[in-house]
Amino acid sequence: MPSSLLWAVDVYGRVYSLSTAGQQWEQCRDAHLEFKRVTAVQQCCWGIACDHNIYLNVHASDLRIRFQEETYENQRWNPVDGFSDRLLPSDRWQWSDITGLKHQPLDSFRLPSENWEWEADWHVDENFGGEPTEKGGWTYAIDFPATYTKDKKWNSCVRRRRWIRYRRYKSCDTWAKIPSEQTCSLPDPFNDISCGGWDITEEPRGRLSLWAVSLQGKVWFRDGIHHLNPEGSAWEEVSTPGEVVQISCGPADLVWAVLWEGQLLVREGIGRDNPKGNSWLVVESPSPEVGAIHVAVGSNVVWAVTKDHKIWFRRGVNSHNPRGSGWIGMVGEMVMINVGLNDQVWAISREDRAVYFRQGVTASELSGKAWKAVSVPRDSDRSHSSASTSSLHSAGCFFGGEVRLQSQNSVLSDVDSDTERVSAGAPPAPEPADVPKPRIPKVTSDSFISELVSDREGQIGRREVPPVAPGSSIPEEEQTEGEAEDKGEQVAGLSSSRSGGLDPQWSNVDLQEEQAQPAAPPAADAADTCSLSSVATYNLEEPYGADEHPLWAWVSGGGCAIDSHSQLNWFNSTGLNSSVPSMSLSITPAQTAAWRRQIFEQLNERSKREMENFKHYEQAVEQSVWVKKGTMQWWRDWKPHKWVDVQFALEQFSGPEGNKDGILFIYYTFNDEKKYLHVFLNEVTILVPVLNDFKHTFAIYTAERTKQRWPIRLAAATELEMHDWLALLSVSCCDSRGIQGPPSKQAIWSITCKGDIFVSEPTPSLEASPYPTPCDQMFWRQVGGHLRIIECNSLGVVWGIGYDHTAWVYTGGYGGGFFQGLASSTDNIYTQTDVKSVYIYENQRWNPVTGYTNRGLPTDRYMWSDASGLQECTKANTKPPSPNWTWVSDWAIDYGVPGGTDREGWQYAADFPASYHGHKTLKDFVRRRRWARKCKLTTTGPWQEVPPISLSDITILPCGPKSTVEQVPLWAISNKGDVLCRLGVTSLTPAGSSWLHVGTDQPFKSISIGGVHQVWAIARDGSAFYRGSVSAQNPAGDCWYHIPSPARQKLKQVSVGRTSVYVVDENGNLWYRQGVTPSYPQGSSWEHISNNVRKVSVGPLDQVWIIADKVQGSHSLSCGTVCRRLGVQPVEPKGQSWDYGIGGGWDHVTVRANAMEAPRISMPSLTDNANNRTAPRSPAPVRNQPEMNGNALGS
Repeated sequence: MPSSLLWAVDVYGRVYSLSTAGQQWEQCRDAHLEFKRVTAVQQCCWGIACDHNIYLNVHASDLRIRFQEETYENQRWNPVDGFSDRLLPSDRWQWSDITGLKHQPLDSFRLPSENWEWEADWHVDENFGGEPTEKGGWTYAIDFPATYTKDKKWNSCVRRRRWIRYRRYKSCDTWAKIPSEQTCSLPDPFNDISCGGWDITEEPRGRLSLWAVSLQGKVWFRDGIHHLNPEGSAWEEVSTPGEVVQISCGPADLVWAVLWEGQLLVREGIGRDNPKGNSWLVVESPSPEVGAIHVAVGSNVVWAVTKDHKIWFRRGVNSHNPRGSGWIGMVGEMVMINVGLNDQVWAISREDRAVYFRQGVTASELSGKAWKAVSVPRDSDRSHSSASTSSLHSAGCFFGGEVRLQSQNSVLSDVDSDTERVSAGAPPAPEPADVPKPRIPKVTSDSFISELVSDREGQIGRREVPPVAPGSSIPEEEQTEGEAEDKGEQVAGLSSSRSGGLDPQWSNVDLQEEQAQPAAPPAADAADTCSLSSVATYNLEEPYGADEHPLWAWVSGGGCAIDSHSQLNWFNSTGLNSSVPSMSLSITPAQTAAWRRQIFEQLNERSKREMENFKHYEQAVEQSVWVKKGTMQWWRDWKPHKWVDVQFALEQFSGPEGNKDGILFIYYTFNDEKKYLHVFLNEVTILVPVLNDFKHTFAIYTAERTKQRWPIRLAAATELEMHDWLALLSVSCCDSRGIQGPPSKQAIWSITCKGDIFVSEPTPSLEASPYPTPCDQMFWRQVGGHLRIIECNSLGVVWGIGYDHTAWVYTGGYGGGFFQGLASSTDNIYTQTDVKSVYIYENQRWNPVTGYTNRGLPTDRYMWSDASGLQECTKANTKPPSPNWTWVSDWAIDYGVPGGTDREGWQYAADFPASYHGHKTLKDFVRRRRWARKCKLTTTGPWQEVPPISLSDITILPCGPKSTVEQVPLWAISNKGDVLCRLGVTSLTPAGSSWLHVGTDQPFKSISIGGVHQVWAIARDGSAFYRGSVSAQNPAGDCWYHIPSPARQKLKQVSVGRTSVYVVDENGNLWYRQGVTPSYPQGSSWEHISNNVRKVSVGPLDQVWIIADKVQGSHSLSCGTVCRRLGVQPVEPKGQSWDYGIGGGWDHVTVRANAMEAPRISMPSLTDNANNRTAPRSPAPVRNQPEMNGNALGS
């Protein structure tokens, strides 16, 4: 898991961040002002400074924030001037937006703030619908508005072209002020701020909700915040039933606020189309006698702090019931509390001002178990005596007093009679009233001014209370049911702090001018002297020293991605004295590899030396036999097909030379006669786990069964038993073939549609011509992990992308997952997670009486179905893909469906099935909408995460058999469509160092780099591009060249080898680019090779492998089959036919690491071997119809 940050502000207004991978607080050196409070999310942090302005700190990333401005130039034809800017009075503006209603000349565009900069000048977009336009970028139509085409016709009377310009956000990793002109309409400064809403149900990715509270108690909402506009656009006031003092916004649709009177407000109606919500609900304070002063919300939790600093947990809170059902009193006394990611809880203790973390918070135990202090040092122990008194005033607000309860036990509200189920740790309890208070500033959630006075001298001395031991947690006491008893002093409005019965020094300080000499009023009048227009001053000449922990005023965990199982180094740090030098050992991967090689050589020499003297002795045991038996179910090969109980036995034996082999027996009964099947382990080609809703099944393939697409299917009683058998059989098959350790650098990788990873070791004869090794005889073994895409090269650099777009790099290990013990390497195995969405469809038909309903015709599909409509899938009966997956969200409408949707997520069509569109017409009688639910998988494997940019495609330079490359070129596409180039990738550091952004005018979806640095890419609109001037010296190249696509086809994937370029279009056609030469790398035309192709992979020797659909098997058509192109030679780069391998159920294959050249042997021609098994086969009819620049030549 990548590191993330916990943010905090100390009582002097300094902002600190603590990394999940670090062990010390890092001060934000860029913050020249003192801050009152901050609110953080993963990509940025907002804050309110002492000047009452709002500042934004956007975390720097290799992928810069770029926004595309666009405008259209419109012209009309006339007989005199031809096309000109002389338009009719009824026409649109000469420069307008796409609708023509808004006037947008080029000089009208301004930067939103000084935090932006222009990237380049205006230029014409010459791409139209995936095709390049004529020079000038004009598109033509008969009139405004109409359908535009790139070709000029006789009746084209108007034309337009699109101008674009990019602006870039430049103020990263610095506190950037939100422009004052955007906030000049606000009546008063802000006092509180809270950011969230990034996980609002069906909310577009990257959008945030920012809520703020002004000093007058008004609530404001910042509109237009998303990943392309981090500052937002404008403030909008949200009406409230009273004056608000504090507000909290969760990751989803929970927003709570605290009223001045101590009541709480809950915002209702928050959703995708209404992020501000529509109404407020009033919730009473947890304790009727004591009002609330602070509230914090997460995804499904609400925590509150009352004026007596008691902590309360709201139960029954969720998206459907944001109000919850009742309060539960918790142990501890805090001045403020914050809920971060995964509903993890942070708080600041009332007594020692330390940051505390709530341990044990899980999805099933949202209230957690114990408080534990975060005990880590600061990055600097220098004196902070320069902190000004004004920095303390910057955090001052409303509640300065405290109401102490004599009872430390937490109690239950009269709203809820349940007892607290939590008994663990809490911060130290307050001392009795007759004991002098320690000299610690009392910082509440709204003020740390009125309680900064600890004694009459008004100086911060050493604390008399022993500090909390690092890593310690204070056990909580068992709580009993009861009502809150207010035994403390009752105050009205603002009350003053009393420390151990001693009268603190108070001073009435005018907001315009501070009094230099504070005067102590009588104790009886102390409460009256504290008001909104007066604050207490405090002598800060002696700040806390290096041996004392910081005094915190605010903490924000909205950007801290941890959970209850995260391993943190925050609770055992001892804060080493600065005089003790810290020692670190820096070991490079090259040194580690050299040491391993040296140790391995020494062990080999020792083994040979010690075994030399015992060669003449006879073998004690020449042969051993080992048998394991079990009971399973077998899917019978003949009709009627059904599951049959069988006895399963694995017999393994080893010969005198140490070679191992084995036989698999399946004993069954047929017609009261005992029979058996047997399979030699050295004939097994692959063992595959199979998805099944009711059984734990796996399949066993041999070469012959691979041809038939009909494996041996077995089912175990439990998932653990299935994994045990799979691991044992996999190790036994590898032993019989002499395969051990991690995959080689030349390995061929593949991924099933289930996400399982398989690898095969190529032989020199695999690509031999004319008699290559058949594909169905290749042996595949499983590697731990879960991926969607994988790419590699012959230098051992292997990258993968998960279903959640997370990038992973191969660490060099093997095993993981259900492989344990000798079947897995002991190092280089890491935890891997993946998240994917499960989709179901809600279908409706229109009738004249009731409109659209879920009552369909008898011939219609199920009203809740899968995408095909053939299988019924309801919310209740739809399960995760396998037992290894767990749900992590509820069902939600998916608005990201191809073709678009309306505001409610519906797509319309004339009938089932048909082409769906996102708007209703008179001819649409049916409609559907897609529902999505996320599930999560946690496994292990030889993969390490490469944060933080999410990727959708990746490609690595395919190297030849003897190539040596210092920096391995690696290109990728982010999930937003940005093109990236990875720097610092080598065979020793495959993860690289940083990303280099390569500019494009539109989002891309596929990319591939060839053997001589030729880079091809596919845009999301299906157009092809070639990157010019890419080399080792210029890794990012210079510019993009638009390549015409095949006629009437939209491309979806590209793969480039040494000299060959292949693409796959959205209709499953495979195309070859003709005319590619070193002097003209763009090529000349496309030639159709085959159909029914899902993906293609071209290797460093121009070998072509695909994932094919509709391959004929012995029982049915097989989808997702690994196939190889036969007959590929330099003189025949397109090949001749297909050779079928493993399948179906495969989704990805890559041969870009196989640079193993076959031995050159002169053999008879194929015509002399008519019965050879590698005779040409084709998965589908092939039409070799050449096309020149996208135009068909044949008739």
